[in-house]
Amino acid sequence: MLYDNALLSRIYLHTYLITGNSLYRRIVEETLDYVVREMTSPEGGFYSTQDADSEGEEGKIFLWTPSEVTSELAPEDARLFMHYYDVTDQGNFEGQNILHVKQDEQKVAEKSGVTVEELQASLKRSREILFAVRERRVKPGRDEKVLTSWNGLMLRSFAEAARYLKRSDYLQVAVNSATFLLSQLRRDGRLLRTYKDGRARLNGYLEDYTFLADGLLALYEASFDVRWFAEARTLMDQAIDLFADEQNGGFFDTGNDHETLINRPKDIMDNATPAGNSIAMDVLQRLATFSGASGYQQRADEYLQSIADVMLQHPLAFGHALGALDFAISPHKEIAIIGELQAVDTQALLAVINARYLPNCVLASAAPTDMRAAETIALLADRPSKDGKATAYVCQNFACQAPVTTPEELARLL
Repeated sequence: MLYDNALLSRIYLHTYLITGNSLYRRIVEETLDYVVREMTSPEGGFYSTQDADSEGEEGKIFLWTPSEVTSELAPEDARLFMHYYDVTDQGNFEGQNILHVKQDEQKVAEKSGVTVEELQASLKRSREILFAVRERRVKPGRDEKVLTSWNGLMLRSFAEAARYLKRSDYLQVAVNSATFLLSQLRRDGRLLRTYKDGRARLNGYLEDYTFLADGLLALYEASFDVRWFAEARTLMDQAIDLFADEQNGGFFDTGNDHETLINRPKDIMDNATPAGNSIAMDVLQRLATFSGASGYQQRADEYLQSIADVMLQHPLAFGHALGALDFAISPHKEIAIIGELQAVDTQALLAVINARYLPNCVLASAAPTDMRAAETIALLADRPSKDGKATAYVCQNFACQAPVTTPEELARLL
């Protein structure tokens, strides 16, 4: 499922930022590379699903036998590969093997009589060889419809990975995705839900608006192209007009232009994907922090207060909503970097920020002469550069500390 890959890659990315463990980075990159390879349309949209079966057999493309491994790999590489991925004659799935890791590299290396570095090098060689073998197999089918909401989730993951891992190729994937969605899944300004075979259909639901707005905000923080911020704000303003529940707070799932229903649905619980309301609260608060428009924050506060009791009673059903609540009640930072984006001193300041896990933070950047950015994003307004150098402004709940120009000073403020 596209949404599984989107949400899991983001969790692994955040875990990598927190721990510095390169394993988590590898999982992020291999997951996103898979999405580029198997789940991305030529137009830039992301497909919905890939089947579990091929040639009428469940998981066939992903299964291995010892003889298949030994026929392709050098004997020592095959031995280490089968030990690490637990490939056995009896198998673990209908007589064949789903590759999986039962022990960490240190233990496998010790039992196999090699160093961790030797094991890692061997596994890397083996994965590349066996991947090439797997690519010759019949691939599973795909559901090639593009859903706006799921694409918004994936857009955010690519944008964040581009930012934190310094992957310009991921940034291009994100830009292509955003461009495609905004050009092909809108009609007369109204966001649509689904696209296939050159045709977009069905008015978008709340989750289509909020997930895409969320992805666009992440793309702004990865690229600092003010277009993406403006588009995110436009989408959320439209969402307020179309979906807002003015009596009870939050948003309905269907727009006020939807066909009349016996009961207008309003999902508040996070399941396999977040609730549209949960992501809306996060987006509203970030827009308020970027723009200074208090109405966004007021809407988020009122909704979060209205579901406070049920969140306490059933926290596992409100993971994303609790994340929005954390933003609301915790000190959060607003950071503005003033400088030419490609300049060495600007990049040095951004590197200090992007090396950290700062979930309750918004980041804006613009050149000192970029009036459009300053007019669009209040956080950038009246922020001159200091002594002609790239300058960082770190604010907390709209109270700013003195601007700084060196990475060391910025690190202390963070």
